[in-house]
Amino acid sequence: MMEKVRQIDMVIIGGGPAGLAAAIAAKKQGVANLLIIERDAQLGGILNQCIHNGFGLHTFKEELTGPEYAQRFVTQVEELQIPYCLHTMVMDISRERLVTAMNREDGIFQIQAKAIILAMGCRERPRGALNIPGYRPAGIYSAGTAQRLVNIEGYMPGREVVILGSGDIGLIMARRMTLEGAKVKVVAELMPYSGGLKRNIVQCLEDFDIPLKLSHTVIDIAGKERVEGITLARVDEKGKPITGTEEYIPCDTLLLSVGLIPENELSKEMGVELEQVTNGPKVNEQLETNIPGVFACGNVLHVHDLVDYVSEEASLAGRHAAAFVQNVNRKEKPVYVHIQTMDGVRYSVPSKICVERMEEEVVVRFRVGSVYKNQFISVYVDNERIWHRKRPAMAPGEMEQITLKKQKLMEYPNMQSITVKVEER
Repeated sequence: MMEKVRQIDMVIIGGGPAGLAAAIAAKKQGVANLLIIERDAQLGGILNQCIHNGFGLHTFKEELTGPEYAQRFVTQVEELQIPYCLHTMVMDISRERLVTAMNREDGIFQIQAKAIILAMGCRERPRGALNIPGYRPAGIYSAGTAQRLVNIEGYMPGREVVILGSGDIGLIMARRMTLEGAKVKVVAELMPYSGGLKRNIVQCLEDFDIPLKLSHTVIDIAGKERVEGITLARVDEKGKPITGTEEYIPCDTLLLSVGLIPENELSKEMGVELEQVTNGPKVNEQLETNIPGVFACGNVLHVHDLVDYVSEEASLAGRHAAAFVQNVNRKEKPVYVHIQTMDGVRYSVPSKICVERMEEEVVVRFRVGSVYKNQFISVYVDNERIWHRKRPAMAPGEMEQITLKKQKLMEYPNMQSITVKVEER
């Protein structure tokens, strides 16, 4: 028999970097009755398996490994005595913010929350999404699975490796496998540009003489019991393999680093409106979804390049969710201005703002759809350009951001839209 529904002011779904930062911000804002729910055996999320450095440069002004970065926030959670449940799976969230969860100790239980913060992170795109012909032999892993096997479980997935996809996890695993004694023969990328940070291309591939083949993909996998090799081919502008460019590469392992998808099954089922480009929730300037009192932050909202930005965004969500619980700065019917993205800008977070209610500054984050050199990012209010900055280089693998100032936007009381775009001059 299910126990009585518990009443809690705020529930944070996910105990990774986003959930931890959001909970800390909410607690500091005065929300005493809150709970973090985490499905894993420990707090910290994906950072626990990211043992490379490069984290924390913005947040702590020093270079940390993933576990070190996570521990800084876990320590704060402990010091603030924020309660959390581990090994707990959230099964359902209703529009009325009723959370149904289960774990081994409590069985199935329900929590009625005044506010919910979605911080479930993201997952890797599976092999099935790639339609690679061939059998299903052993030796094919997602890059994240291989990372967990090597860094946490202590297993070596293989010795002769090909990596498909040049996202950051793929680049980092190229270096990691090399350091563990494997031979990484090539990193192949379908697009004409890498999906990872420039610094990772340099530090993980170039420093180790690992070739990166752009506009290439795997068209066949050889081997029945275990991978014996793959066939690589160049692709045209439409991503179709070009006949005559095939190259067979012997290997025993294929790692797939073919993109990340926000983990939004729960969001979808509860009726949260999702952005088509990111597969994450559409949010306003307070990071609130279309369901009042339900906020989203971190990689469940859109996939970030730096965890420091995840923490920054999550702190904002925590503060605004706390204000919702405390009924501060709420308007009955806020008037929103939508942020339109075009000419190379794929989406924006937030996608709409209430100028009257916004803080003095709102950071708008977005990604571009191609590689741009010496172009400008421009912001228009209706047909008037209010912001224009040159960017020496922009690429899809790196997140861009602009800051909208309330004082400036208040000069346009009748504005219809805000537009963000890439311009040549």
